[in-house]
Amino acid sequence: MKNFTLSILLLLFSFSNAHAYQTKSKTAASKTTVATKIPSSRNTVKIDNVIIYKFLTQYPKLKTYRNDLLSLYKNRSYTSIWLKGGRVIEFADLLYSKTTELEQEGLNSKFAYKDKVDNIFSQQLKRIPATTNNELFLSSMYIFYAKKVYKGIDSDKIKEIGWFLPQKNLSYSSLLTTLLDDPQALDKDEKLLFDQYYKLRDVLQKYREIERNGTWNFIKRDSLIREYKPGDTAKTIGQIRQRLAVTGDLLQDSKSDVYDEELIKGVLNYKKRNGYNQDPVVNFSQINRMNVPIAQYIKTIMVNMERCRWIAPELTKAPEYIIVNIPSYKLFYKRDGKTELESNVFVGGTMNETVIFSGDIKYLVFSPYWNVPSSIVQSEIKTAMQTDKNYLSSNDMEWNNGNVRQKPGPKNPLGKVKFIFPNSNDIYLHGTPSKDLFDSEYRAYSHGCINVNKSEELAFLILKNDPDWPAERIRSAMDGGKETTCFLKNKLPVHMGYFTSWVNDAGEVSFFHDIYERDDRLAELLYSDEVK
Repeated sequence: MKNFTLSILLLLFSFSNAHAYQTKSKTAASKTTVATKIPSSRNTVKIDNVIIYKFLTQYPKLKTYRNDLLSLYKNRSYTSIWLKGGRVIEFADLLYSKTTELEQEGLNSKFAYKDKVDNIFSQQLKRIPATTNNELFLSSMYIFYAKKVYKGIDSDKIKEIGWFLPQKNLSYSSLLTTLLDDPQALDKDEKLLFDQYYKLRDVLQKYREIERNGTWNFIKRDSLIREYKPGDTAKTIGQIRQRLAVTGDLLQDSKSDVYDEELIKGVLNYKKRNGYNQDPVVNFSQINRMNVPIAQYIKTIMVNMERCRWIAPELTKAPEYIIVNIPSYKLFYKRDGKTELESNVFVGGTMNETVIFSGDIKYLVFSPYWNVPSSIVQSEIKTAMQTDKNYLSSNDMEWNNGNVRQKPGPKNPLGKVKFIFPNSNDIYLHGTPSKDLFDSEYRAYSHGCINVNKSEELAFLILKNDPDWPAERIRSAMDGGKETTCFLKNKLPVHMGYFTSWVNDAGEVSFFHDIYERDDRLAELLYSDEVK
């Protein structure tokens, strides 16, 4: 009996201790939740919306990331992303390194709480406290980096400076998954950024190296000489040679002050890169451009890297597409990634700026009528008619339902073909009979549409694989004097771009005049708030 009683007492004592241990464990777990710190054996954190709100209240400079943080953790089931086993994950180290070197991405920005993140990574030799603050600082750093590098400035600001290409959609959660699967994508991935971005980034490093080396020397002009041509001798020629060796237009600097055959090749390459006519004469205007400080060229590269961030990489992944770069006055027709046609173009003048946007060419019109815009009728044609009653007939024009149109023919300013991509700006591509104007270096003459020098060649290329439109039928439609419409079987994407610096496939950089004066405004927006 005594043994039985003793057994009962021992059982009750064990039950009491077990209950006390469970109660103590629950209390400890409750305290862990309040302190947002977990047992070191697990070394992970659980995030919820309340914790995120509290964090942003404590660190208000990150409040603009609220929705992004909420979405990021919701899509990842509110679990820890960055802290595993008392260490930050390897990808976080790489991301931190990239964030501290944003100048390589053409940015001057700094993370608002950089000191907090620096402190996390300074503890790498020790165990990292698995706190929600550390976790959320790293997520905020990720969003900061992704926003700056992969998205760019806010879309409403983009529209302020006349850029109306489709807005780039960026999911921070999907992007993170991509980067975690392939961390090297942080260095280069043309699925994440428009490929021109990486080409500009390489050139940016080259120009910064030139700046550090101090080899961008000012070119002094001989005061009595207005231009330099082959055979001339002058100290200025030697300085031009040195500059072209620095920019890579010459393989080496022979130090000669004589304008020789070697220098001719360098000058012609320089002119080709920068939109000048191909003649070997170097004039004062061109020397002045060479004397633009290298810091200005670096800023131009950085500004155009920003423009690349706004473009969805998919934009140029179509089997064929057309891209027009307004500052270079060039059109490129691409098929299967290769340039099949390059043509000079006219673009809108400063009073009729061509809009930056994208569309799809749906049909071509051969031997087109020109439906004269009412603004031109009011400002130009009616005035001409007051002094010449036969103005319309002498210019092959006629009234049509209260509007003026010009008949197809050699006087028609649309040439033999126009390319229609319906848009609210009433902009389209077309030919022109004024071929001699394409020889001019400045070609902002149009009322907003794009006049294409090689419009006929472009039409043949677009319809190259259409059995319904053999070459003979195209020629007949162009010269028939009767308007004929050709609907495309597949839409052809066309993109109006504005790049004042551009790098070709050979790695050669070109700089073009900022004809609409947009670079400085963009630079101001880009760097107005460097710490964010």
